[in-house]
Amino acid sequence: QLQLVESGGGLVQPGGSLRLSCAASGFTLDYYAIGWFRQAPGKEREGVSCISSSDGSTYYADSVKGRFTISRDNAKNTVYLQMNSLKPEDTGVYYCSLDGGSSCPISYNYWGQGTQVTVSS
Repeated sequence: QLQLVESGGGLVQPGGSLRLSCAASGFTLDYYAIGWFRQAPGKEREGVSCISSSDGSTYYADSVKGRFTISRDNAKNTVYLQMNSLKPEDTGVYYCSLDGGSSCPISYNYWGQGTQVTVSS
């Protein structure tokens, strides 16, 4: 069974940090660009970050530049999203995805239930 499983979300105070993980099973992530998306209540889903497989280049939405860092560990078949200096507007369900391509940006495809991030004091 091919799966992408997100984890690492939680409740954090403004200014805090979280590291999200996107682990693949049933296939290897090596060949694919992987993206992180998020959806806040009442808002449309938006792309947050992406990392290519072809050259390791990265993409960030303007709203998270300088605060979030995406990385991949092919040996662990996992992509990470380190989120620092979190703000209340970062609250939402975070999803990882791939569309079969090796370069960013990618289109969202549903893979899993995501992980909830709540930034609140």
